[in-house]
Amino acid sequence: MKRTLKDYCLVSLKGVGMGAADVVPGVSGGTVAFVTGIYEELLDSIKAVNYTNIKLLLSGKFKEFWAELNGNFLVALFVGIAFSFLTLAKLMTYLLDTHAILVWSFFFGMIVASAIYVAKEVKQWGVGTAISMLVGAGIAYMITIVSPVEPNTSYWFIFLSGAIAICAMILPGISGSFILLLLGMYKFVMTALSDLNIAVIATFAVGAGIGLVAFSNVLSWLLKKYHNLTIALLSGFMIGSLNKVWPWKEVVETFVDRHGEVKPLIEQNIMPSSHPDPQLIYAVLLAIVGFALIFVIEGMSNKIEAKK
Repeated sequence: MKRTLKDYCLVSLKGVGMGAADVVPGVSGGTVAFVTGIYEELLDSIKAVNYTNIKLLLSGKFKEFWAELNGNFLVALFVGIAFSFLTLAKLMTYLLDTHAILVWSFFFGMIVASAIYVAKEVKQWGVGTAISMLVGAGIAYMITIVSPVEPNTSYWFIFLSGAIAICAMILPGISGSFILLLLGMYKFVMTALSDLNIAVIATFAVGAGIGLVAFSNVLSWLLKKYHNLTIALLSGFMIGSLNKVWPWKEVVETFVDRHGEVKPLIEQNIMPSSHPDPQLIYAVLLAIVGFALIFVIEGMSNKIEAKK
C-alpha cells in the first residue's frame, strides 16, 4: 500500500492510541488496532518476519526485504507505541492511583462500543459464531478473576512475561497489561519504563518480539480461514473483559507483598448505589464519552479509507 507522510503520521497516531490502551490493565491495544482499521495489516506485516524474507535480508536485498516486511508501516506504528509507553506510563499509573473510577469508566464505555463494532464485522451469524463469542467471553472472564501473583524479576521470567503479554496485547479484549498484573510484573515493568531501565526493557522487548512473530502467524491464519468464528471469538473476549474494567469494586481480600505493603488480592464488582459515590455523574459522562469516541474514530477511519 502506497502511503504519504501524512498517512504515516496517522499510523503513528494509531500507535499512540494502541500504546495508551496497552498501558492500562484491562484495556487492549488490539482493540484500538481493530477499530482504527489496521488490525489485519498489522498481523500480515508481523507475519512477514519469516525464513524466506530473512534470507532476503541476509543476502543483502534490503529493499526487497523492507517492502515484504511493510517496514515503513511497522516503524511508524511502533514509534507511536513506544512514544506512548515512555510518556504515558507514569501518567496512567498516577491516574489509576488517584482517579481509578473515572479512568475505568472511560475505558468501560470504550470496550462496550468496541465489542459492538467488532461484532458488526461478522459477516454471517449462526450457532457456530454465537458459541465462539460465548467461548471468548468465558475465557476472558476467567482470566479477569484469576488472582495476581508476586513478581519474579529474573531475566528469564522478564523475557517470558514479554512473550506472553504481547500475545494478549494484539488480541482485542484481552489486555497485555492485565496479563502482566496476573504475573505480578505490571508495576515492575511500568517502573522500568519510567526509569528507563535499559536491561529490563531490552529483555522484555526481545521476549515480546519473539512472541509477537510466533503468535501473529497463528492469528492471521485463523482470520483468513475462519474469519467469522475468529471475529466472534474476539468480540467475546471484549465482552468478558468488561468484568475487569467495571469501575466500582470492593476489596474482599488483601495480601502483604515482600515490601510490607498491603495490596488487594481479590476484588468483587459492586453497584455504585451500594456506596454513595460523588463521582457517579462524572463517571457516567466519561463512559458515554469513551463509548462515543470509538464510533468517532470508526467514522474518521472510514472517511480516510474512502478517499484512498
